[in-house]
Amino acid sequence: MTATAKPVDELNYEEAFAELETIVAALENSQQALEESLALFERGQLLAKRCADLLDSAELRVQQVNVHLPDLPDEDASEG
Repeated sequence: MTATAKPVDELNYEEAFAELETIVAALENSQQALEESLALFERGQLLAKRCADLLDSAELRVQQVNVHLPDLPDEDASEG
């Protein structure tokens, strides 16, 4: 992780998830000093929250579209 890392709140889902995967791999490698591991962990927590927030936002948008377009078949109808 570099000091010039993009702020978490400016990352889109794909960017945040990719960086989170990199951090997980680095932490699994366990080659960092304790302080670096803690910094990676903290950044990873922020990235995980960002991903969850973006997914929640996308889900809300889908629900709003479904409310405004009720004639579209819902996913339950296509499963049966």
